Amino acid sequence: MTEHIKKQLLEEIAKLEHELAHELPIEIKKAASLGDLSENAEYHMAKQRQVFVNARLGQVKKRMAELSLVNLANIPRDRIAFGSTITVFDTTKDEEIVYKLVTSEESDVSKGLISTTSPIGRGLIGKKVGDTATVVTPNGKRELEILKLITIHDEAGHDEVAQTEAGA
Repeated sequence: MTEHIKKQLLEEIAKLEHELAHELPIEIKKAASLGDLSENAEYHMAKQRQVFVNARLGQVKKRMAELSLVNLANIPRDRIAFGSTITVFDTTKDEEIVYKLVTSEESDVSKGLISTTSPIGRGLIGKKVGDTATVVTPNGKRELEILKLITIHDEAGHDEVAQTEAGA
């Protein structure tokens, strides 16, 4: 699941490193050749971009390191955690909703993909079927009753069964 995110981050790292090592030095050198640096907008913009690219590169590398630490063996098999698909009954809205807990890079609320770091994600983590989670969101307090849980392990098992059946 996190493999495609790692790939995206590696691509971004490569682009940022290329810009930092090749494109920006050329821009800075060209801008510096225009004369007085105190009033040289091109030079200041290139230097600001260099600071931004350096900072972004640090963030992306840190995120890569965090994702490398995800160990499926540490994810519970009987409780809500990263990768879980959860069906909840929202008593506030009087409706059933399906959420999947994903990384912040993958989150898309309109598709039911919520980050493990979002208020709903944090409120659901560690709960079991039958539990009720009280979640404080920007729109107010919500009561979510956990109706169904498919963990990342259950999903991996379904994929293996489907591949076995397809090959048979």
